[in-house]
Amino acid sequence: MQKVKAVISREKDAPVEVTTINVPDPGPGEALVKILTCGVCQTDLHYKRGGVGDNFPYLLGHEASGVVEAVGDGVSDVEPGDHVILNWRAVCGECRACKKGQPQYCFDTHNAEQKMTLEDGTELEAALGIGAFAEKTLVAAGQCTKIEGDLDTDQYAAVGLLGCGITAGIGAAINTGQVARGESVAVIGCGGVGTAAVAGAALAGATKIIAVDIDDDKLATAQSLGATHTVNSSSRDAVEAIRELTGGYGADLVIDAVGIAKTFEQAFQARDLAGRVVLVGVPDPGTTLQMPLDEVFSRGGSIKSAWYGDTLPSRDFPMLVDQYLLGRLDLDAFVSEKIGLGDIEPAFEKMTQGKVLRSVVEVAEA
Repeated sequence: MQKVKAVISREKDAPVEVTTINVPDPGPGEALVKILTCGVCQTDLHYKRGGVGDNFPYLLGHEASGVVEAVGDGVSDVEPGDHVILNWRAVCGECRACKKGQPQYCFDTHNAEQKMTLEDGTELEAALGIGAFAEKTLVAAGQCTKIEGDLDTDQYAAVGLLGCGITAGIGAAINTGQVARGESVAVIGCGGVGTAAVAGAALAGATKIIAVDIDDDKLATAQSLGATHTVNSSSRDAVEAIRELTGGYGADLVIDAVGIAKTFEQAFQARDLAGRVVLVGVPDPGTTLQMPLDEVFSRGGSIKSAWYGDTLPSRDFPMLVDQYLLGRLDLDAFVSEKIGLGDIEPAFEKMTQGKVLRSVVEVAEA
């Protein structure tokens, strides 16, 4: 058992706090990881606000890079000293999705069996089974994806973001949306996930990439990461603009990275006949949508939601790290600021105001 500093959400909507927690030694199939960096993600804010559940207190943080310190019995894929990216899709290999050869949809992903606790023994619910706003955390070994190649200390802040939001956006374009070379793509909402979808479309070879947002600064960032055109939808109708930029037809793929009824309707109307719509923005609980079913039928194509960008960490993380090291994927651009464990509450405020793509907590040196 180890005592470490960590950030918890004790009750709904209360400010997060830095406190001491107990982290057990790893049991069978588990790994103890020293955290290097962890991004501040919208999902952590959902936990704080009670949008994920009411199993308070929560140990927040999940977009992390780290170093394996110890492993339990039966662990062979990682060993102490390995630098890793943490993920929340540690596939089980036994569920119906895994048995169909679709482990990226695993319905029974693994987490650590043991619980981390407060000093008084109160069990903590780790965000997405990770809990990485901490000096150390305990995870299932399958949640560790080994980082190959030599990285500078500063680069871990960037690659750690692959653990959630950035991969969700890139995967929405490449995996779920299956962007092909020469296609047109529109992305509605250019926060961290939407901007990552823009970068993913560029990486996949799309030749027309239209970024849509109401913030000119976000649009400028999207343009720097691959958008060929931008549309400020506070002053211009997004659907008309996308159609105009695609010869009147609409885009081959439209990605909704916001997740509200209005933006989903825009995505649906802005795609070409037989085009694709991908929803990667997370809707608030209870969000509803009304659409004419005859239009769904007559427009053809497909409507999909992107679960974690349909990402398989063991397949996708190494590929994306390689693209980063080759200079084809600018992960550094997503790191807006580097902060400490005590700065997470202000980081939530900056994220809510749209002032950052990602604040990244630096916990330890590589």
